[in-house]
Amino acid sequence: MIERKPLVLGNKTYKDITNDICEPVETMPGKTWWSMFFSAKALLLFYLFTIGMIVSTGMGLLGVNHPVGWGTMIVTFVFWIGIGHAGTLISAILFLFRQKWRTSVARSAEAMTVFAVMTAGIFPLIHTGRPWFDFWLFPYPNQRGPLWVNFRSPLLWDVFAVSTYATVSMVFWYVGLVPDFATLRDRAKSGLRRKIYGALSLGWRGTTRHWSHYEMVYMLLAGLSTPLVLSVHTIVSFDFAVSSLPGWHTTIFPPYFVAGAIFSGFGMVVTLLTLVRIGFPKFKDYITIDHMEAMNKIIMATGMMVGYAYGSEFFIAWYSGVPYEKYAFVNRAFGPYWWSYWIMVSCNVFIPQIFWFKWARRSIPVMFIVSIFVNIGMWFERFVITVTSLHRDYLPSNWGMYAWSRWDAFVLIGSFGMFLTLFLLYLRVFPAVSIAEVKPVLHVGKKGEHHG
Repeated sequence: MIERKPLVLGNKTYKDITNDICEPVETMPGKTWWSMFFSAKALLLFYLFTIGMIVSTGMGLLGVNHPVGWGTMIVTFVFWIGIGHAGTLISAILFLFRQKWRTSVARSAEAMTVFAVMTAGIFPLIHTGRPWFDFWLFPYPNQRGPLWVNFRSPLLWDVFAVSTYATVSMVFWYVGLVPDFATLRDRAKSGLRRKIYGALSLGWRGTTRHWSHYEMVYMLLAGLSTPLVLSVHTIVSFDFAVSSLPGWHTTIFPPYFVAGAIFSGFGMVVTLLTLVRIGFPKFKDYITIDHMEAMNKIIMATGMMVGYAYGSEFFIAWYSGVPYEKYAFVNRAFGPYWWSYWIMVSCNVFIPQIFWFKWARRSIPVMFIVSIFVNIGMWFERFVITVTSLHRDYLPSNWGMYAWSRWDAFVLIGSFGMFLTLFLLYLRVFPAVSIAEVKPVLHVGKKGEHHG
């Protein structure tokens, strides 16, 4: 028999749980939150300025050129879509597998998913060059004659996949919030707060009938979300894999992209939850070191999967006997962009191996630094895939370098302003930990209880 460690620390009562989780929503924030919020807000304003300049001046501000027609916009789009994967994985898949440790971290991970997808959605719209025509991406009866979208294009599949994923993720997140909204409604001291949370709680009264319907809908949404975790980044990988370009036309891309997305998503979850623990010290009793360690194990496992994919790409390129395919991967590792390839390998494969040591998995400073490197490495992975295959294709006469400009850096850095602003606002208006899900696991692992 193995004694399970408690999922909630501090000998909490049910009342303590409600008070601790509702406190950030019901009280004025401290200096730590304000400093983070104003920093994120400044970055968001800078981001809006950058987007305004790109839209008003044109895509010429960015580094896209011939032959590298896909640049920072597509690289960062795929990066943010990947970030959004861990939330649904933690919530839906771990819920279906009855993993109780997910209860404290699922809410913030779901919020991260929604905000990451919102951030990602802006990039392909700007990349079109004429964002005021982006409504043409959607198939609907129109007055422009027989003008329809190309249903055979994976770029259109992206529109359907990402919009479906965003919709289901938001509904799943909102349904989980309903019982907690009712708690905030009942505790509200002002009439306005009571009306707002009363509307959001959809008339929740906590009756047996309400709980029965809630659990049924939550299970259905979890079942619907699970295949979406796999399908969305699989379809994003088709943007590359269905082309005939050396280095892109490879069947390993779908599972490779999914593993990388889960890897980068968990990296961002660890980053954010570390900041949550700093900004709200009482949450350390709910988001424990054991929770963080479990996510670090997943980061290590998916990091090895990604490393396996990197190696298998070289093997398959050699085994194919196609000289163009061989050259594409040799060029990635030893060509003009060798530095980006080895940054990617170092951050994604070598650095997470420190999590083999238990002390590293349970050290907040170590896991925070590793999570930052993971996300740097995953951005460079998308950069390597996109740029190194485009800049040298079949004909040497068509070769060229990506003309990286400061505006590429501005739009990448600024996107974090939008993401972090939304996440920090979420921490102030929604319960960051699920009250309704933490209370049932309060006594799990406490002294005297043993679980096989």
